Amino acid sequence: MLKSLFIALAQRGLQAFFVAVIVGVVSFAMMQALPGDAAFRIAAGRYGYDMMDAAAAEAVRLELGLNRPFLVQLRDWLWTLAQFDLGESFVYGGPVSQKIATQLGFSLLLAAGAVITSLLFALPIGIAAGLSPGGVIDRISLAVSILLRAIPAFALGIVLVLIFSVQLKLFPVAGFRGFSYLILPSLTLGLGLAAVSNRVVRDAVVEAMSTEWRLFARTKGLSANVTMRRHVLRNASLPVVTYVGVQMAYLVEGVVIVETVFAWPGIGHALVHAIFARDIAMVQGTALTLGLIYVVLNLVIDITCRGIDPRSQMT
Repeated sequence: MLKSLFIALAQRGLQAFFVAVIVGVVSFAMMQALPGDAAFRIAAGRYGYDMMDAAAAEAVRLELGLNRPFLVQLRDWLWTLAQFDLGESFVYGGPVSQKIATQLGFSLLLAAGAVITSLLFALPIGIAAGLSPGGVIDRISLAVSILLRAIPAFALGIVLVLIFSVQLKLFPVAGFRGFSYLILPSLTLGLGLAAVSNRVVRDAVVEAMSTEWRLFARTKGLSANVTMRRHVLRNASLPVVTYVGVQMAYLVEGVVIVETVFAWPGIGHALVHAIFARDIAMVQGTALTLGLIYVVLNLVIDITCRGIDPRSQMT
């Protein structure tokens, strides 16, 4: 157990190193390839378009070293990263790591809320559909899942705002100043995720119910409820846990549109603003953080799956 855990940690550590290098180089190259003058955009972000002129842009260029060759700027950033420092924001000043920590906290909160919402719908519906494949619940859940997956997230979010905020006035529209602000964006993301995850749960239950060991458990005298709790649900949980991990990674990195619709102060929304403002340090630090999240989540999934089923091998 300890040996396999150590191997998994070593593999993920090596993977994290390559992710840091590749993401840093690619994101830096993409920012350099964008049209326009980065110094003008950064100066406009600092002082406003009314106060920005060629002299201010030139001062920013010299201050940040934007006139240096591409490889020199990249080398300096990699050297700073090797000291576990993401640098300072070109536009707002202050450490990039502090800003990312705040933004990532909000994104993780939204991701957790969406996953919990998804599981509240997906688990009971998926289990019920899996226990009677081809039945009424199975067919209705499939039809609703197809419908929800066909609706874009931003459209679903707007519909929920119109119903629950504008008409019923139950929840606030945008921003974050308390738990009530989390409900609508979590529901927007959670319904879309539940449309897929309930089918994952359904398929896992159907497969577990058709195995020989389930029939053997019933043959040796275990009741249906005990067999369901001890064997069917535990074995069916493996693909579900894996998919939930994938959901978390997708949510943290792919909620830009939903964060924009609800003005949620998360990392995806902040990344879009950093790209427009040409805040290269923020873009690189954010992209690196998002890449490392995949590595960490993969490790957590490996450990969790091994805890559920010791026969599974870490990768």
